[in-house]
Amino acid sequence: MKKILFLTTLLASSVFYSSAQDRDALKLLIKGGATASNVYDSEGEEFEADMRLGYTAGLGLEIPIGTLLGIHPEVLVTQKGFKGSGSLLGADYSYKKTSTFLEIPVLVALKPFEFLSIVAGPQFAYLMSERNEFDAGIGFDQEEQFENDNIRKNILGFVGGINLNFNHVTIGGRVGFDFQNNRGDGTADTPRYKNTWGQLTIGYRFY
Repeated sequence: MKKILFLTTLLASSVFYSSAQDRDALKLLIKGGATASNVYDSEGEEFEADMRLGYTAGLGLEIPIGTLLGIHPEVLVTQKGFKGSGSLLGADYSYKKTSTFLEIPVLVALKPFEFLSIVAGPQFAYLMSERNEFDAGIGFDQEEQFENDNIRKNILGFVGGINLNFNHVTIGGRVGFDFQNNRGDGTADTPRYKNTWGQLTIGYRFY
């Protein structure tokens, strides 16, 4: 009985020590996945928006600060957007907006277990490109009216979520939202909104 208790204690100590070592290691992460995005706090004449799917991919670091805490900076390219509809110059319209961002989240990670990380923190995003695809019914004058030349390119937001870690493989889920709007004035031709999104990713950690 004493031998069994001793072996059980030894095995548990070994697993705990190995887990702590893994959480203390510096890791390089490569990841990719899907993004579901929409807008909130929107304002515009009869303007409505629905969710669109996109992608995200990039690199990150897992920098340990002891066993239970860490800093996880990342550099990502993320496609967001929405399906919008409304009324402009007396005519109804519908369109798809596709925006591609360079995103830099800097996340604080709580690591209660090797297999689980809880992450949250600010995110800086830079708008690299934007494309509007209008339906066939919209005219050239309406399309020109809709373009917002004063669009905000630098946006501060917040993200949070969890990572499930299986040795080198990590599966992550997170949600995020922008603090700042797109600098639209809330009219029919330049609706105002903020982005919100959810992500599901899979990554590989080198350590």
